Amino acid sequence: MRRTTISLPEEVATGLEREARRRRIPVSQLAREAIEAHLGRPDGERRTIRFAALGRSGHHDTAEKTEEILEAEWGD
Repeated sequence: MRRTTISLPEEVATGLEREARRRRIPVSQLAREAIEAHLGRPDGERRTIRFAALGRSGHHDTAEKTEEILEAEWGD
């Protein structure tokens, strides 16, 4: 494993330390996980897009019926 030094704004460093304490893991582990989540895995594994298909309703005409759906949900 390669060691790297980074500079962080005070509030980011404080948040990183707080989250590491909350999870009971080293700051370095939390930083690695955050960087890997942002950049993807070093082994070339593709990262998942967590929000993909989040709004999948099972209906194929939602875009066509937008006005009708909004009227039914929100009224006047």
